[in-house]
Amino acid sequence: MPSNTIVERVAADLAKYPPFDKLAAEVLGELASSVSVSYHEEGELLFRKDDPLKGAAFMVMKGAVKLYDRIDGEEVLVDMYDEGDVFGVRAIFGGDGYLLYAQVAEESLIYDIPVEKIKALIAADAGVSMFFAGEFAKSVQEIERTLSSAFSLRRQGPTGPSCSSFLEHETLEVKPVVNVVTCPEDISVREAAVIMAECNIGSILVVSPEGHPRGIITDTDLRKKVVAVSGPVNERPVRDIMSSPVYTITGGKTVADMVMLMVKTKLRHFCITLDGTIDSPVRGIISEHDIITSEGNNPAVIMKEIMAADDVEQFKAERDKAENLLGTYMGQNVAVHFMTSIITEINDAIITRAIRTTIAALQAEGRPLPSVPFSWLSLGSEGRKEQLLRTDQDNALLYADPAGHEREAVREFFLELARRVTGMLEGAGFVRCPAEVMASNPKWCLPLSEWKSCFRRWIETPEPKAVMHSTIFFDFRPVYGDASLAGELKRDVFDSIARGRGFLEFFAKNALQNPPPLGFFRNFMVEKSRDHANEFDIKSRAMMPLADAARVLSYQLRIPEYFSTVERFQRIGELEPALSGLSLEAAAAYEFLMKLRALNGLEHSSSGRYIKPESLNKLDRQMLRNVFTTIGEIQQTLNLRFQLDYIRD
Repeated sequence: MPSNTIVERVAADLAKYPPFDKLAAEVLGELASSVSVSYHEEGELLFRKDDPLKGAAFMVMKGAVKLYDRIDGEEVLVDMYDEGDVFGVRAIFGGDGYLLYAQVAEESLIYDIPVEKIKALIAADAGVSMFFAGEFAKSVQEIERTLSSAFSLRRQGPTGPSCSSFLEHETLEVKPVVNVVTCPEDISVREAAVIMAECNIGSILVVSPEGHPRGIITDTDLRKKVVAVSGPVNERPVRDIMSSPVYTITGGKTVADMVMLMVKTKLRHFCITLDGTIDSPVRGIISEHDIITSEGNNPAVIMKEIMAADDVEQFKAERDKAENLLGTYMGQNVAVHFMTSIITEINDAIITRAIRTTIAALQAEGRPLPSVPFSWLSLGSEGRKEQLLRTDQDNALLYADPAGHEREAVREFFLELARRVTGMLEGAGFVRCPAEVMASNPKWCLPLSEWKSCFRRWIETPEPKAVMHSTIFFDFRPVYGDASLAGELKRDVFDSIARGRGFLEFFAKNALQNPPPLGFFRNFMVEKSRDHANEFDIKSRAMMPLADAARVLSYQLRIPEYFSTVERFQRIGELEPALSGLSLEAAAAYEFLMKLRALNGLEHSSSGRYIKPESLNKLDRQMLRNVFTTIGEIQQTLNLRFQLDYIRD
């Protein structure tokens, strides 16, 4: 067992980098005690392609590790991992063996993190789950196929559809970093290191007085030529340790161009100059990370772009990328809960950025943010973290009760904020709710006391419209602002339900309004409306019965978390052992329905709600039969639990 000192050091190192930087101290300490620390020399192979998967994923704590493949006897760089990067995550998700080679690029200190520990964290922590989902979804296999296609195209020319992946890269331009940090040749190594630390960058270009590139200093240079060398080096000029000459190129390079340059030169940084020579001013820099992530089909890249965006068109462009990412995930058969975690985080990031941008604009207009805290709430499918495809907006705004004399001014500010934010979301492709269940509607932009009154009224007088509102608003989830306001509202809802005898029975009765469409395969349950004649409504006839049942049971059991339907069923099974088996079946059924709807939506550029029965294959039909049976059993459980046969309509 490692000593306490070593465990504390490992915990401190892990805490510097995601996803471990958000873990509680006790969780981090337990994880650190299971980590193995290993030292590796430059050139050492950590694993080979097709090697059996190890029982750990790896984090680079010092040094660098490269992942590569061999194509026609040549080494093809796929990715480079620096300090804080995690690799080898395929071991977490399983498979026959590694798809690439992992080699130490410079002497390195590696942390081996047991797979079972990571799996436990994924199950318990949404942030960890999202991180590893993103790492997995980058799909080394897809990168490998891309690079293989690159060599096939370069040597043989396009031969058919299998080359289409790389053909896109022939025209996809790599976006360079244009705000390049530079320094003159005569400053000291110490001064250059300070600049790099202050700017949080891993390299700095050394330039002449005319701005022409003369060399480059990287973290690797500092480690090998300064830290590892005896004697005073810090005060020597940077020209003594810089790598020179710099490899210079012109702008406008494609992914294909840069991949070939990386393979040819074995370099990690390329300087863009005005005319492509070293005797020309610097215009940008491209690293291997920029090349690998140029598609933007990477959740981390999309999130970064969203948080830097400041207009609707940028929001829409990044959400379009997220939809492309979803299509990739579907093709790779990535687990539904990973996809929902990623897309939810992306949607939440768009909402967050829209709110922050709007607040800044209002303040610039001389309208300061009120002193009372507020919370933006997502409702419906987005509130349940299930909005894989862009559908109608369902949102609300909750704020703390202001002083009496401020009440009207505060209400007007938050209404204006809501109007602008919902408008930005509409521009990003989230259409307005036809029923105006949006924060921009004065009915749904309220202080806490009025929200409590709304929920109490719905609970105390559960007439049809109130129950309808309940199915939307009872799935509220705080996305931005003070989450404690939402927590207080939820506790009040639980207390009101406990006092309002009979509400849950009416709530459960409503959940039985959509019986399982067991006649679907005899063509009795398709729609008859003109717009969707002979199509199957997967939302109302299959998904809603399960979502409604999970909602009723979660409120009866006072489950406080802002859970998805799948998560609700999982927790219900934990709290009610008698329902464990059925709850797991219902959770699996709902995941299948979400995936089927998303696939249909991607194929037809729609919400995916309406499906042509003839488009379903035999397996999908059989799966739906099983789903309908599960819906019937869940509804029968509600009927018996709340004795609904004795409630008059």
